[in-house]
Amino acid sequence: MTESWFVIAMGLGTVFLGLICIILLCKILGAVCTLIERKPEHAPVAKTSASPAAQASTPAQDPAKRKEIIAAIGVAIAEECGVDVNAIRITSIKKI
Repeated sequence: MTESWFVIAMGLGTVFLGLICIILLCKILGAVCTLIERKPEHAPVAKTSASPAAQASTPAQDPAKRKEIIAAIGVAIAEECGVDVNAIRITSIKKI
């Protein structure tokens, strides 16, 4: 009887030790990926000589572009949820 409990305890211990190793490995690889993403690229920045009027009309400020963006987001959400576009009401959009 004591041999079966020993086998059960060793099996559970091995599983949990393996899971802890997987968690630690994921944390380490996540930290490495974060460090790689933060590394600045030394590419030269090209200067543009656009007019101030062209710079002022960003998609967030241009009402026509904003409506197109809202429509595209609404269609994507409706498709993902499997509902009609008319059933979705977008109240605000925040850039992440």
